[in-house]
Amino acid sequence: MGGQSPAAAPILNTANVFKHFGEVHAVDGVDLHISPGEVLSIVGPNGAGKTTLLKLLSGGYELDRGRVFFLGEDISRVSLVQRVNRGIVYSFQIPALFENLTALEAIGLVLLARRKKTVVFFPVMEKFTEIRQEAQEVLEMFNVPEDFPANLLPHGQRKLLDAAMAFAYRPKLLLLDEPTSGVSTAEKAKVMDTIMPNIGKSNTTTVIVEHDMEIVLRYSQRVIVMDQGKIFAQGIPREVMEDPKVREVLMGISASAKT
Repeated sequence: MGGQSPAAAPILNTANVFKHFGEVHAVDGVDLHISPGEVLSIVGPNGAGKTTLLKLLSGGYELDRGRVFFLGEDISRVSLVQRVNRGIVYSFQIPALFENLTALEAIGLVLLARRKKTVVFFPVMEKFTEIRQEAQEVLEMFNVPEDFPANLLPHGQRKLLDAAMAFAYRPKLLLLDEPTSGVSTAEKAKVMDTIMPNIGKSNTTTVIVEHDMEIVLRYSQRVIVMDQGKIFAQGIPREVMEDPKVREVLMGISASAKT
């Protein structure tokens, strides 16, 4: 069930990466290969190391051991900010700083950061016509109203704003950590049906950590199953999910995702 490595040169790969927290082996010797343009989901029980692995890729955590390569270059000691500048973007929940901003203002700040511009007072953005227009275009793509404060948006639209803010960086590699968490079952498909076409149109390589197996099967080209910090299985989603040993590892995840 380990599968063969894709033929294309990877956009990102890791070599024997480790991250321990005391006695907890959160990521334990993982070799990962991500092909350009693919949509890869990482699944596993709580504590399997999924989010920790994403943070090692994004630079949110430092490696204990191993190496990370992006576009063939060793970025193992490259900072989170430098990785964002190179095109690795981790979707984030809206920081407290953004809570009282409108969606348009939040996206505008991301665009200013991407272009390495700064302003003292946010209304100055009114003078940046090009940035304002791009912010409006991004929000339209993700169906988020521009004039609502982020903290007043319904939860589903907050998740879309999270994704839109990450997407506004124009990532080469987009890391989505549980993009439907906290969203009702009825809204999950709506959220993903908004996010995924934008990823497809831009051919953005995407890694998704997700607990809902229906989401994984519907939107992923490949899946990796993690357990106890290691890669347990990987391959075509439906084939992987039909493996009895994988089902045993994932027991209860699908049921809990529907509650």
